[in-house]
Amino acid sequence: MSQPAFLSRRVIARTVAIGALAATVAAVAGCSSTDAAAPATSSAANVAEKGGPLDLASVCPATVVMQQDWQPESEHGAMYNLVGDGYTVDTDKKTVTGPLVVNGTDTGVKIEVRSGGPAVNFQPVPALMYLDTDILIGAVNTDAAIVANADQPTVAVTSQLTFSPQILMWDPASHNGATTIKEAASGGDPIVTSGDVIPNLLLSQGIITKSQIDTSYEGTPQRFVSDPKILQQGFATAEPYIYKNEISQWGKDVGYQLLSELGYNIYPEPLAVRKADVTDKADCLKKLVPIMQQSQIDFLNAPEHGNAVILDLVEKYDTGWTYSEGVAQFSVEQQKKLGLVANDKASGVFGQFDPDRMASIVKDFTPFLVTAGSITQAAASAIDPSELYTNQFIDTSIKMN
Repeated sequence: MSQPAFLSRRVIARTVAIGALAATVAAVAGCSSTDAAAPATSSAANVAEKGGPLDLASVCPATVVMQQDWQPESEHGAMYNLVGDGYTVDTDKKTVTGPLVVNGTDTGVKIEVRSGGPAVNFQPVPALMYLDTDILIGAVNTDAAIVANADQPTVAVTSQLTFSPQILMWDPASHNGATTIKEAASGGDPIVTSGDVIPNLLLSQGIITKSQIDTSYEGTPQRFVSDPKILQQGFATAEPYIYKNEISQWGKDVGYQLLSELGYNIYPEPLAVRKADVTDKADCLKKLVPIMQQSQIDFLNAPEHGNAVILDLVEKYDTGWTYSEGVAQFSVEQQKKLGLVANDKASGVFGQFDPDRMASIVKDFTPFLVTAGSITQAAASAIDPSELYTNQFIDTSIKMN
């Protein structure tokens, strides 16, 4: 079964230059390879009270392993925000390991965050979780969970981003000042993406015609710069800043609209576990899930440490992926400004899943996944939306604002 191209967080590494790293990077930097780095500050001076909500030592693995679906970036800030000072970096495996620290309190275990994408030969996160059972938590898009459900079932335990940052973007000057995808696409110009699910979603709504679909996007800016009539996929947390500030051949604003406003309503990269671990690791998840809920909020309120770790890792991993301090800061701003991270509308709780929304995702997206050859009709028909998530570990007192 082929993996749909749209599941990839990015297609290839960007070709823009890395900006100056934050001054705080040096303060928390780990080291290359597997040598230990001395802590620059005493962020883990306090030890969690034995048996308290932050004491993970008695209920979780000694090292809590988390698998991301792409290279380090601020959309993953909740994970990297928990990596305490004195962390170590494995530049071969593209992993970072350090004390799992919550607002200055050492939880008694380590956290290891593994990079995805090229670091794992672009394997889907569910496949990695079943290949290596050391991985406790994985970032698994809802559509990826649907694809993997038959053979590698995962259960989402909390959301991080509430809505997808995926966009289509365009040149306003070439599209009569268009402010929506519908307006920008009305002239019949190509819709350039890396897969066919997004254009087929727009096609089903009558926003575009079949002749506009172009799935040749390679992740580079060259075509957009040379042919500004096209509409191109991107992320609201990155491309608008990059094209204006880091691509000298463009150097101006782009128009864009969130695809979540047009029905692309998946939960992006919620934290998931293997199906069996909902029971087998329940004692750990009861404490860990609320920590992850709060960490996302804490990161957006004070992103300096998390972003410093992210920028340090990008530099040390040296994969060709470029990610500047400016993009990292812009991502945080956009996550808040655009409401990409928000309380669950149905319950008012941050990180909780809406059963109606999950059912809608399965209903709306399985036909596209079947058409793309990513899942069989039999497998699609067998999916129970309620099996893709659980709210049992959610702390309902955790809310934004």
